[in-house]
Amino acid sequence: MGRSWFSKMSMIFGPRQPRSLLLLCAVCVLVLIGFLGPSSSSDSEPGIVSARLDVYSNYRRLKEQTANDYLELRSLSSGAKQLKEFSLCGKEREDFVPCYNVSGNLLLGFKDGEEFDRHCEVSQERQRCLVRPPNNYKTPLSWPAGRDIIWNANVKITKDQFLSSGSMTKRLMLLEENQIAFHSDDGLIVDGVKDYSHQIAEMIGLTSDTEFRHAGVHRVLDIGCGFGSFGAHLLSLNILAVCMAAYELTGSQVQLSLERGLPAIIGNFISRQLPFPSLSYDMVHCAQCGISWDSKDGMFLIEVDRLLKPGGYFVLNSPAGRMQTSSVAQITSLTEKICWSLLAQEEDTFVWLKTADSQCYTSKLGAVPPCQDMHDVPSFYQSLAPCISGTASNRWIPIQNRSSSYPLKPSELEIHEVHPEEFYEDLEYWRSALRNYWSLLTPLIFSDHPKRPGEEDPLPPYNMIRNVLDMNAHYGGLNAAFLESRISVWVMNVVPVGAHNTLPLILNQGFAGVYHDWCQPFPTYPRTYDMLHANGLLSRVDSAGCSLTDLLLEMDRILRPEGWVVLSDTLGPIEKARMLATQIRWEARVIDLQNGSDQRLLVCQKPFLRK
Repeated sequence: MGRSWFSKMSMIFGPRQPRSLLLLCAVCVLVLIGFLGPSSSSDSEPGIVSARLDVYSNYRRLKEQTANDYLELRSLSSGAKQLKEFSLCGKEREDFVPCYNVSGNLLLGFKDGEEFDRHCEVSQERQRCLVRPPNNYKTPLSWPAGRDIIWNANVKITKDQFLSSGSMTKRLMLLEENQIAFHSDDGLIVDGVKDYSHQIAEMIGLTSDTEFRHAGVHRVLDIGCGFGSFGAHLLSLNILAVCMAAYELTGSQVQLSLERGLPAIIGNFISRQLPFPSLSYDMVHCAQCGISWDSKDGMFLIEVDRLLKPGGYFVLNSPAGRMQTSSVAQITSLTEKICWSLLAQEEDTFVWLKTADSQCYTSKLGAVPPCQDMHDVPSFYQSLAPCISGTASNRWIPIQNRSSSYPLKPSELEIHEVHPEEFYEDLEYWRSALRNYWSLLTPLIFSDHPKRPGEEDPLPPYNMIRNVLDMNAHYGGLNAAFLESRISVWVMNVVPVGAHNTLPLILNQGFAGVYHDWCQPFPTYPRTYDMLHANGLLSRVDSAGCSLTDLLLEMDRILRPEGWVVLSDTLGPIEKARMLATQIRWEARVIDLQNGSDQRLLVCQKPFLRK
């Protein structure tokens, strides 16, 4: 692997030369002062005086900058020997997720389920150490093999938990001691995932689940997704399903889905809205997800309504005996108040249709009223609201009337108040940027990635990257460029809280995305992403007064061993991040874009730390 910046400098100048070089720079500054000092002549012409004033002004700026650079370089030179690598966390933190501390929340007085919720505002658990992988951790298999076979040691789940699970969407078998295998879509399926998907399609009036997209179903929120089999099947139909499940100490549905290369995020139906905008999904699916939909006066159903697009579907499957007659009657009464109609029921499966008429909520007697606040205010863990969102939005468009064009048409962009020229220019920029990223990563993976026993030479970078986190996604241009390049990745697009609210536009393109405040930890398990990308995020976090150290440690937590980080920002934040990357033990390379600006790329790889 490449040597650090300081070790390279030592090879060139010797161990004590940088300080001598800095002194030489100082002498040069003094010579420059004497050479460019102001003239005492009093008979200069006005134009010459003006020119000299400009020269003096430029020189003064140069002098100040030189002094600042000298102090910064001296600080870096003296700090090179003081940099200390972060230590490894204890074994108990191998699967640590910040902000979820049930016992601590109970002591603080949280109850009625809120002890299981996310509470970063009271969390005192942040320790500056590196979360280590389990002893037997192995790099996930390349896609699509990794969808169907995972390493047992990579997830905190026991074989007994698998074997005792009654999840309808489970379709797995244990092949060997160290592997868990999921049946592919072939004749060996024993739990009926394909049949179940076909059943839902028929219940909404289709002849096959291959017609989902024609019916406007492009994005699905799969609540309590089990082991991700339903989402994996929808993915084969070119439908993006995002798994969302509560934090689990062991047997995590989210961790296992991400390990399979499927989109997933930790989220709860307890007391707060999910970090998605209103009118986000075409279908919300719950198969034995364990949520009491008739509790809290239907607040959970109102939250589902907030997430659903007009004309969207809510699919509920509950095992026989769990849905009492009283519960069914209560849910039916609640759904009528939010203008849903029961489309079909077959045994334990119910399908409701959300109204496409935004006037229903004001004209229907007893209906839940519309919200009075702004409909597109980013929902970042706000309290559940007893009102209907999105009725006044320009995005209130039934899914059956949606366009399937790609990229989005100018008329669709105007709905999101985005100038078409700006959007298309941004897309073209990311097409070029992705080509540059790939040209950078390919030789690095060729040279840095060792061949593992029993494996053929890797074909980088396609088999090394599957789960991508774009930490400041803007319009989702990187995701779009990946899609056009036919690279087998999916991207979780993050729109930071306080940034321009582009998440509705990102989701409308059929991508996955969430709101997030990067001053807080991200709601996922350790080692769940293969690549982290951020353009301009370092400057944003720094200007917000948040810690870049905590940000990079959080990035290290969620990045798998041998994963990649690509950061684009101005020189100052990039240099800070590079110094921190050294302490975090990443292999870091700063790349000058050679475009006349102070924009730089920081490309890092996380090593495989065993102990």
